Amino acid sequence: MSGRAEGRGVLDGVRVADFSRVLAGPYATMMLADFGADVLKIEPPSGDDTRHWHPPVDADGMATYFGSVNRNKRSVVLDLATDAGRDDALRLARTADVVVENFRPGVMDRFGLDFASIRAVNPGVVYCSITGFGSGAGAGIAGYDLLVQAVGGLMSITGEPDGDPAKAGVALVDVLCGQNAVSGILLALRERDRTGRGQRVEVNLLQSLLSALTNQAASALATGVPPRRLGNAHPSIAPYATFRAADRDLVVAVGNDKQFRALAEVLERPDLADDPRFRSNADRVAHREALTSLLEQRLAGAEAASWVDRLRAAGVPAGLVNDVTEAIAFAQRLGLEPVAEIGASRTVANPIRLDAAPAAYRTRPPALNDSAAVWRTERI
Repeated sequence: MSGRAEGRGVLDGVRVADFSRVLAGPYATMMLADFGADVLKIEPPSGDDTRHWHPPVDADGMATYFGSVNRNKRSVVLDLATDAGRDDALRLARTADVVVENFRPGVMDRFGLDFASIRAVNPGVVYCSITGFGSGAGAGIAGYDLLVQAVGGLMSITGEPDGDPAKAGVALVDVLCGQNAVSGILLALRERDRTGRGQRVEVNLLQSLLSALTNQAASALATGVPPRRLGNAHPSIAPYATFRAADRDLVVAVGNDKQFRALAEVLERPDLADDPRFRSNADRVAHREALTSLLEQRLAGAEAASWVDRLRAAGVPAGLVNDVTEAIAFAQRLGLEPVAEIGASRTVANPIRLDAAPAAYRTRPPALNDSAAVWRTERI
């Protein structure tokens, strides 16, 4: 479904000069564009690198990586290596409510497009810088998602206990950082509403990851002991993991004793709930291996989908381990409208739902330089 909305978006009238590339920045600016912001994507003559990251491509031949984070935008090519390109960029930034960039620290300074230069001609600008490791001692370190997952600790807690460290299956840190950028931009716009003053917003990949480590980071800080890899198990809850049924894997996510008793009833092993090894969550965590073995003996007796139906009916959180296609179809069956369709372009819908002014999917990801002829006449 399209999720198309009529009328003004909540960010209608907000212009974003988007100098960002690849994922974190474009993800953030697409979130803003979905709610009505006018996002002008500033690209070099060769285009955003992700235009060339294919296969796969969509029905129109566009790289799906690029398409996934660039709907509802307009494209303007400016060569920042030239005086004319930098002059045009500054003219555009003068009209912007928000400027977003994710170059290495110092690059925008060399272009004369740093916060101080733009604020001098646009005092109300909200200027968002996205970096890998901040603008201080880490300024020279390239901010690649895989690198941040490694040095930021995520890989150390991802993977099988006796296996190698593993990354997440998507550039998760970039997405988290993009979400933080959206939050920071909206906070700064709210402050500008009150004071009339713009400000600089800074987010970086490393701190975005550390913040997202939540309980794992809290455990390390409290105990001084780094968490270890547990595969698909949870360090503080059991049973809370993947299990093998007769045909495929499923997840059972028991969060309390009531749910565990219900699980034991469904498995026709009510005695497990009264077993001294499993009476409380702490007991179950301490005897995780024995519990897992007993559960998988029972789960092997039927197909995963059958178990999921029975467990959900009993109030036990459970689900199949879906692939991405199955996951989208599952969300569609739940009525969540997970797909944004704009002509032949199909991307995942914005996850934020506003009753009065929902996200709108107006235009497909832009062709390179599709707005070159019009932007100079607007608000200049």
